[in-house]
Amino acid sequence: MNPLLLYIDPGTGSMLFTIIIGAVSAGFFILQKFKLKLKFLLSGGKSVSVNADRIPYVIFSDSKRYWNVFKPVCDEFEKRKIDVEYWTMSPDDPALSENYSHVRAVFIGEGNKAFSKLNIMNAGVVLATTPGLDVLQWKRSKNVGTYIHILHQPGDTTFYRMFGLDHYDSVLISGEYEEKQLRDIEKLRGIKPRETCLTGITYLDTMKARYEAEKGDGSIDKKAGEKTVLLAPTWGETAILSRFGEKIISALVETGYEIIIRPHPQSFESEKELMDRLQTKFPESDKLHWNRDNDNFEVLKKSDIMITDFSGVMFDYALIFDRPFIYADIEFDKSPYDAAWLDEDMWTLRILPYIGIPLKEEEFGTIKDVIDSAVNDEKLAAGRDKARSETWANPGEAAVRTADYMIKKYEEINSQPQTQA
Repeated sequence: MNPLLLYIDPGTGSMLFTIIIGAVSAGFFILQKFKLKLKFLLSGGKSVSVNADRIPYVIFSDSKRYWNVFKPVCDEFEKRKIDVEYWTMSPDDPALSENYSHVRAVFIGEGNKAFSKLNIMNAGVVLATTPGLDVLQWKRSKNVGTYIHILHQPGDTTFYRMFGLDHYDSVLISGEYEEKQLRDIEKLRGIKPRETCLTGITYLDTMKARYEAEKGDGSIDKKAGEKTVLLAPTWGETAILSRFGEKIISALVETGYEIIIRPHPQSFESEKELMDRLQTKFPESDKLHWNRDNDNFEVLKKSDIMITDFSGVMFDYALIFDRPFIYADIEFDKSPYDAAWLDEDMWTLRILPYIGIPLKEEEFGTIKDVIDSAVNDEKLAAGRDKARSETWANPGEAAVRTADYMIKKYEEINSQPQTQA
C-alpha cells in the first residue's frame, strides 16, 4: 500500500481529533443520561441528580509554569479548609509535591488524553488560565456549572489568539481597562456579556511579598561596578530572538556586561531549531548564561536591566522589582489576536513608553550607551507608578478575592434547580 495514502497532515489530524473528541463526549453524556434513567427506575421513581458526584471546585493548569498563578488560590482554599482539585497537564507540576490536606493535585495526562478528561468533567466551578475553551480540543462539559478565566499576567484581555476568552462565563481582571476591552469585543461579536471581577493578580502579590522579605533580611545587595543584563523575550515570528537573535546577542556580548538569556519556554518547543543554533553559537561562559529555571525570580532579582519585546515578564520586572527595561521597537502584528478587532491600541502598547526605553535595530551598535542611559532614567520611575495604578488592582488581596468569587459562584449554582433523571 502506498504510505502516502495513510498520511494525514497535522492540521487535518487536529481537526479530525476534535471531531472524534466531540463525538466521544456526546456519547458519554448520552450514556450518562441513560444511567441516570436506569437509577431512577431502580430507585422506585426517586429523583437522581447528575450532580451527586460533582467536584465542587476544579483548578485546571495546562502547564507547570502557571503554578505561581494558582498556588496562592490553592493556599487560600487550604487555609479555609475547603476541598478543591487541581488538575494539571504537567507530570512534574510543583503542585504534585505539595503537602495539602484540602487540595488534591491530579496529573490528568498530556495533550489529547487530558482534553478527553476535561471535556467530560463533572464540576461546579472550573478556574483556568488556558484560552481557547470550546474553540479547539478543549470543549465545555455539560456537567460544569461555570468556567472562570484567571489572567496569568497584567495586560490586555485582547492579547489572546482570536476567540480565546469568548466561551468563558467569567473573567477575573486586574484593571478596569480590561473590562472595557471585553465589552467592546462582546458588542462586535454579539457575545453574551461575561461576568467580571476585579480581583488583581495573584502571582504579583506573592512575588512582591517574597521580594520585600528578601530586601528586609538583607539578602538582596546592590552590586557595584559591572552590570547584569537580562534578555527575556517572548516567542514567535515577531519576537526578538526570531527577528534579531544573533545580531542582538553579539551586540550584548560586546558590552562586556554579564548577559543572561532567558527565552520563553515555548521557544524550546516551537522554535527548537532556532534555540539549538543560538545556543551552539553562543555557548555558556563566565559572561553569558542561558536560563531555563521554572521560577524567574532569581534572574529578575539579579539583573540590573532587562531587554524584552512583548513578554509579560516586563511587568513583573517593572512593577515588582521597580527597575527599567528596554524593549525592541518592532512593529507588533496584532492580526492573530483579539486586539485586531479593536481600533484602540492595546494598553500594553500605550504604557510601554512610560515604563521602558525603545531600542531600534540601528542602535544595536551603541546598545551599551542605551543600557547605561536607561538604568539612570528617573522618568521611568514615575511611569512605573502609573502602570501599577492602572493594571494592578487590590494588591495583596487577589487570592482572597479569587477564592471568594469561586465560592460565590458555587453557591449560586447550588441554589439553582438540580438536574435530575
